[in-house]
Amino acid sequence: MSTSTTASVSTHILDTSVGRPAEGVAVQLSARSGRDADWRALGGSATDADGRCKDLPALPEGTTHVRLDFAVEAYFEKKQADAQQDAPANRDSGAAVFFPEVAITFAVVPGEHFHVPLLLNPFGYSVYRGS
Repeated sequence: MSTSTTASVSTHILDTSVGRPAEGVAVQLSARSGRDADWRALGGSATDADGRCKDLPALPEGTTHVRLDFAVEAYFEKKQADAQQDAPANRDSGAAVFFPEVAITFAVVPGEHFHVPLLLNPFGYSVYRGS
């Protein structure tokens, strides 16, 4: 929860290739206090059955930038193994997963909540500031 001196962050992932939440994706949260400051790893979580991370760490006071790192490779490998099929596009690409990770960096201001959904598919992704 944000306070007047801190911001807060939440996220969720929708796998647009199947129109369902992406469960079990590891998400790491990092923050920095200024454009030239070093990133500080704050911890992480994994998406639940609804594709949401409900227990991301709180942001420290003075945070100006946040980075969410989504480890999507294991999710797609599991999904591929569960389906037990290999689409021709995947065979031709030379790699089982085109985007093994997704890193999203954004600016925050104290007192506001930032919900950043990830719309994901095997060959692309999109993000936006949600509510």
